[in-house]
Amino acid sequence: MSASRLKSVLAMIATAAAVVALTPGPAQAAAYDGLENCPLTAATMKDPTNLQVGCVQSITNGGSVTIGTNVVPFDSPITVQFGVYWPASAPTRQFPDGSEANVYSTVPAAKGKTLVAKPLQVTIPGIANIIPGVTSVFAQVELAGTISDFVPLATGEDTPVFVLPIKLHLYNALFGTKCYIGSDTSPIRFSPTTGTTSPPAPNQPVTGDSGNITIEPDANGYQTLGVGFTGATLVDNAYAVPKANGCGLIPGTLDALINLAFGLPSAAGKNAVVFSRNNTTFALSPSLDDLTQALAAS
Repeated sequence: MSASRLKSVLAMIATAAAVVALTPGPAQAAAYDGLENCPLTAATMKDPTNLQVGCVQSITNGGSVTIGTNVVPFDSPITVQFGVYWPASAPTRQFPDGSEANVYSTVPAAKGKTLVAKPLQVTIPGIANIIPGVTSVFAQVELAGTISDFVPLATGEDTPVFVLPIKLHLYNALFGTKCYIGSDTSPIRFSPTTGTTSPPAPNQPVTGDSGNITIEPDANGYQTLGVGFTGATLVDNAYAVPKANGCGLIPGTLDALINLAFGLPSAAGKNAVVFSRNNTTFALSPSLDDLTQALAAS
């Protein structure tokens, strides 16, 4: 199903009968797998003025992050999951063709599992010459704020699907426990798109892939829809990377050496991230009670 077709269907979510009528054949079980950490009991999800609520799980199975000349592959899955709500103010984003899509606010996942990832091993050429005794570093990707501006229908458009603020927690015997690239106050902000980027030089535009889109009405008659995005590639090569902070057994004493090893700060136009083989599950409903019952019955 195309992105434009998805826009047309989800615009009618308040009228479940119309949604089902637009789906040929008998209804199948909606794709709710992996949504067990959705924060259904969060206060912001319970706000009765919300126009829509939902649950999201996104798993990236490949790709890489580039900081200057250092490329770090994603060699294990990265999972991002959260709740969403469309508030009464009904924010939207307009696309060049004149169409609009809802902009959702997000709610952190239950049990602190908004972002789940294994540490990445970073091999930096020449680091042993800069910091004697260090041959590689482990970097744990951590959230550095709230995921924002979630626009699922930006799939296929030249605009970000969401904004993901992160920081990299660096581990090595010499680095101490508080060594980071980025922070809560100065994060690395990924704004990935499945469309085409517009980075500053020297980076050139790159294009993602929206993958395959499916919509499944709820098999038990609830108004909740199960939306799936599979095989997508999201890209961003327009973000900046700040300096390191807190590095060394005495925090801060190795900051300058870490900056030299990584080439920090690294200006926008010199970095890139690719989230490939991405599969996303999205359940959406006009009612929290309906959403909760639909997930429980699946």
